[in-house]
Amino acid sequence: MEKRIFLAVLISIAFLWAWGALVPRFFPELAPKPAEPATQTATQRGASPAVPSTVSATPQKAIPPPLAPAASATQVPVAAVQDSTARLSVVETPQYIARFSNRGAQLVSFQLKEYDEEDGKPVDLVKTRPSGSTDFPFAVETANGRLTRLANSALYVVDEKKEGEATILQYRYVSPEGSEVRKTFRLGPSYLFDFDVSITPPVAYRVVVGPGIRTIDPNSKDTQFLTTGNGVVQIDDSLDVFAREKAKAFEIFEEPVEYLGIEDNYFLVAVKPQVASNALFRSIRIPFGTNPEDVRKEIFAGINSLDGRVRGSAFFGPKQADVLEAHGLERTLKFGWFGLIGRFLLTALIWIYGFVGNYGWAIVLLTVVIKIILYPLQHKAIVSMKKMQKVQPKVNALKDKYKKAKTDAEQRQKMNMEMMKLYQQEGINPMSGCLPILLQLPILWAFYGLLSNAIELRGAEFLGWINDLSAPDPYYLTPILMTATMFIQQWMTPTTLDPVQRRIFMVLPLVFGFIFKDFPSGLVLYWLVQNVLTIIQQAIMNHYWKEHPLEVSK
Repeated sequence: MEKRIFLAVLISIAFLWAWGALVPRFFPELAPKPAEPATQTATQRGASPAVPSTVSATPQKAIPPPLAPAASATQVPVAAVQDSTARLSVVETPQYIARFSNRGAQLVSFQLKEYDEEDGKPVDLVKTRPSGSTDFPFAVETANGRLTRLANSALYVVDEKKEGEATILQYRYVSPEGSEVRKTFRLGPSYLFDFDVSITPPVAYRVVVGPGIRTIDPNSKDTQFLTTGNGVVQIDDSLDVFAREKAKAFEIFEEPVEYLGIEDNYFLVAVKPQVASNALFRSIRIPFGTNPEDVRKEIFAGINSLDGRVRGSAFFGPKQADVLEAHGLERTLKFGWFGLIGRFLLTALIWIYGFVGNYGWAIVLLTVVIKIILYPLQHKAIVSMKKMQKVQPKVNALKDKYKKAKTDAEQRQKMNMEMMKLYQQEGINPMSGCLPILLQLPILWAFYGLLSNAIELRGAEFLGWINDLSAPDPYYLTPILMTATMFIQQWMTPTTLDPVQRRIFMVLPLVFGFIFKDFPSGLVLYWLVQNVLTIIQQAIMNHYWKEHPLEVSK
């Protein structure tokens, strides 16, 4: 039995430690596809090509072939229409502050008032740009380089008005050649707002958001703990994720997309076309700092125009469960393989938080509830271990009787049959000690996915030194306490192992402590509280067993 427990623990360690290495190799649907050279041509899912881009921080080495114009039209020279002054339109709601510039009629800032960065400033989902950049969200990209440049740098005439709680921004620009570009944005109290972009005479073009999402450390890389701006696309209710660092130069979708965008652990930028359209991801390399070799790959997400017009809705906001579900984006909230358990735990945590006002204490109380639910199984496991310890002399006698069992299959079979008969006579289930550990693995992994992706726990404080339950303990105090409680638990647990095996088994707490030191402190807190409760349970059982020795016969 204890060998099975030992195996179950080793499996759990391997599962937690090797997640980042195994998933990309064996589960490609959960991980990004491998990168290809930047000189490649577009990778297509269908035959529909996309327009090239001239809006990027660095020149593109490869571009897909242009689309044919959406419709033919005779171009009639008209007077150019544009503003003479650069101006910002600011839309403020209880949830966000959006800033649109009439230069290119683009979104230059989208600050979330309820979420802060580490420096205390509001989270801005629009990445900072060098001065003079023209690749902000809702830039247009056409096959005509001059039109693209003018459409994204000209000063549009803007008309701003209110309709109830909504603010409507209407932008218009007419180039010297007579091409007219119109952009309309309708923003209300929700994180989801409407957009409408048209170009006449009709040309092939696309509307893009990106590059990337919000400003983070240039050296940050995608890991099993961190997402730093990956692409997401949903087609036929199936969500695909494209890792930023492994993204291809172009990833084109001929199938009509339900939405596509860019995400990190806690925030999402997505566009949902109103009219069925194909789309793409485009990656570029953006320089950081003064060193030319310091570059970072970022992703644009774009919706192609099929009729001279791109319209739909855009979401700039947090990956909060109820918010995403309200807008049909719930698949982007990923809690791992045990997502259903993770969402249930999140709902329970939010409910408990409503009473205690602290997510750390909510985790403690939820752990107590889980312990109570699992108590009957854990009680049986402890009783089984006690019984195993009592009958160990009989087990050793059987092993001595069949000394050649390791090399003789017939003797090994007879020994196993007599051992099972002994277990039945003593009322012992050899698997009962493994079951509680195996049942805790899904809960542990669900907590891991929850603490890595639930924005409710982002920046949630517990005690003085733990100011973010979604981040590792900065002083490793909780991992050290967790390791110590595991040692105490091992020492108190009845065992049938010989001294050498027991010493090997006692190494496991050190292994767990080393792994958990880099895990979210909320997860370590859950495991620590579980250990403390198990120690209390074991102490009570040890005392109860001495006072009630006849329990063995029940």
